[in-house]
Amino acid sequence: MAEHSAVRRTPAIPATAGLRLLPPSARFILRAQPHAIQSAGAALGIDVAPAACRASQGGTRAALWLGPDEYLILAPEAEAPVLARILEDALRSEPHSFVEVSHRQTALEIRGPRVEDTLNSACPLDLDVRAFAVGMCTRTVFAKAEIVLWRTAADVFRLEVWRSFTDYVASFLDEVVREY
Repeated sequence: MAEHSAVRRTPAIPATAGLRLLPPSARFILRAQPHAIQSAGAALGIDVAPAACRASQGGTRAALWLGPDEYLILAPEAEAPVLARILEDALRSEPHSFVEVSHRQTALEIRGPRVEDTLNSACPLDLDVRAFAVGMCTRTVFAKAEIVLWRTAADVFRLEVWRSFTDYVASFLDEVVREY
């Protein structure tokens, strides 16, 4: 039987001032009890926030709260092997699930003065900065595609999108941005 490897095609993102494809990232899903999550955060240099729907950062690494026992760990792509080793050592004696999902997703950044309106064209959340503050993150949908949405600044959001939906989401966003 012939071996086949997955080919990562770079999505074609429209040339829009407020929308860009972010560089590839290392992505891991970590599921564990709170004390193990704290141990993992310490090993990564991240003060992991136990608060719901909040992201924690430490340097170029981040941990996004996706559920009571689930975090999306993000870092530069080159750090994937190091992160895997660090977390494997930190969690060796703890029950946990730690899965690399780097291949599954891409990241888009959308920014600008009407960013909430742009996202609300196809996202049901209240994205006013008073309701969805800087540092908040959550799983949600955008135009029927599941995304992880993270507000990184008052007028900037990061969207983690499953690779197969990236072109669809980016094209939809491009259409909305052109309307504004």
